[in-house]
Amino acid sequence: MDFSKKVVWITGASSGIGEHLAYAFANRGARLILSSRNEKELQRVKQNCTGGTEAMVLPMDVADFDRLPALSEQASGRFGHIDILVNNAGISQRSEVKDTLFEVDKKIMEVNFLGAVALTKAVLPAMLERQNGQIVVISSVMGKLGTPRRSAYAASKHALHGWFDCLRAELHNDGIGVTVICPGYVHTNVTINALTADGSPNKKMAEATRNGLPPDVFAEKALRAIARKKQEALIGGKEVVGVYIKRFFPRLFFRIARGLKVS
Repeated sequence: MDFSKKVVWITGASSGIGEHLAYAFANRGARLILSSRNEKELQRVKQNCTGGTEAMVLPMDVADFDRLPALSEQASGRFGHIDILVNNAGISQRSEVKDTLFEVDKKIMEVNFLGAVALTKAVLPAMLERQNGQIVVISSVMGKLGTPRRSAYAASKHALHGWFDCLRAELHNDGIGVTVICPGYVHTNVTINALTADGSPNKKMAEATRNGLPPDVFAEKALRAIARKKQEALIGGKEVVGVYIKRFFPRLFFRIARGLKVS
């Protein structure tokens, strides 16, 4: 778990999982590039990183695709290269398909899926040139299954698995690892910020999220998976069992899923 002097770029670093990943990497000597849309909160996270961590605040919107190549050059220019890219930026959803505006579906796909694709494409050439690097993707258990009121969110996470599985196969001989991490319930503001049918925030925390893993505990488990360069890791509580129920007992899973009350 030694990330001493490794250059780690984390998107969605101003709160929740991204914030606590930043602290966990900082505690192990990594040099950080912290990105999200909220510069004020990024500065707070930077100040809270311990041990005299070198950290760069680089505000960005991952859905502003045209700016990402220039921002990648700016990030690399600070430390010379990127060792680990953590694609963590994302937004959740709480609305039924029949009620959801198409613009909401589009926004979720742009942030959760296409943002990760575009930023990875911006960082990848330099990693290929160095024949070294690791790309980490924070997906979700919802990347493996589907439940009511999360259609676009689940679709975006399923898409991450397909795209990054292909990338991993292509990079097998290039010294670049791809790790996809699937959180279950983690106690963050993800359900408060989730988009409803018209694109407005949900503004309430789901009980399952409230009772989820503390984000610092999740971050420690995630760093172990990253350090081991695992291809994929499921991290959560009993909810991760749903992945295996769907795989081996699909009829049972769909009976359970259609009865879930997702808040």
